Amino acid sequence: MSVRELVVLGTASQVPTRHRNHNGYLLRWDGQGLLFDPGEGTQRQMLRAGVAAHDLNRICVTHFHGDHSLGLAGVIQRINLDRVPHPVTAHYPASGQHFFDRLRYSTAYRETVRLTQRPVAADGALDRTASYVLEAYRLSHPVESYGYRLVEPDARRMLPGLLAERGITGPDVGRLQREGELRGVRLDEVSELRPGQRFAFVMDTRLCDGVHALADGADMLVIESTFLDEDLRLAEDHGHLTAGQAAGAAARAGVRHLVLTHFSQRYNDPGEFGRQARAAGFTGELTIAQDLMRVPLPKRR
Repeated sequence: MSVRELVVLGTASQVPTRHRNHNGYLLRWDGQGLLFDPGEGTQRQMLRAGVAAHDLNRICVTHFHGDHSLGLAGVIQRINLDRVPHPVTAHYPASGQHFFDRLRYSTAYRETVRLTQRPVAADGALDRTASYVLEAYRLSHPVESYGYRLVEPDARRMLPGLLAERGITGPDVGRLQREGELRGVRLDEVSELRPGQRFAFVMDTRLCDGVHALADGADMLVIESTFLDEDLRLAEDHGHLTAGQAAGAAARAGVRHLVLTHFSQRYNDPGEFGRQARAAGFTGELTIAQDLMRVPLPKRR
């Protein structure tokens, strides 16, 4: 059975704490692994979480502030040290190419793995696989930043009872799926729509069009909530969101499971982020992220 879950490697913002590492998030999606924003210490957090370099197929960096990218050097070198047997693709803002190059070649090592660089320069689709389309949208931060979204194509779920009633069995089921009609029976008569799942990842940003585009209809939204609502001015000045802003955007977008993360070290009570998220009107499933937790995507609609 396919596994779709978020493995949280780090949840701190600019400054790590005793209990929160710098950022790092692995999305397991049907046998592929997408690593988002590997901050400093990500390689060790992977070890603690049971994540291997072989699990990585993509690395997606939202922007080149250190707490979101300083772990790149170690992760890339570990991929090569372990001789990962498949290509790995890296996405990051094109304007930060010089930062990526410096991190990739920060020290001497032997390159054994094909690392494909696919920088992001505009909103829209970045890549397509059999199980998802990867998209990026520009965010609002002092340096260029992009959020990412996985969109699974809609499909149809076959209904065995209706197939049997119409005498369609064995290989004919596949023919009906491919051709859309068989012996006068249409595909929509013996199946139902299975909406594709959506996962969105939003880091450092103010509220902007990109936040809303990424969150729209997401089954799971992982989003920064660096500040509490009473520090709204501070959040806006530094290009961040508050818990209430993040949750309000999630509520308007119809998000099913909201994961708040990227917390400032100034706060001692993580529960307050959850209270403010509920006060902002979010009624879906809510997780206040902690290092090394695993969060499964919601079951299909």
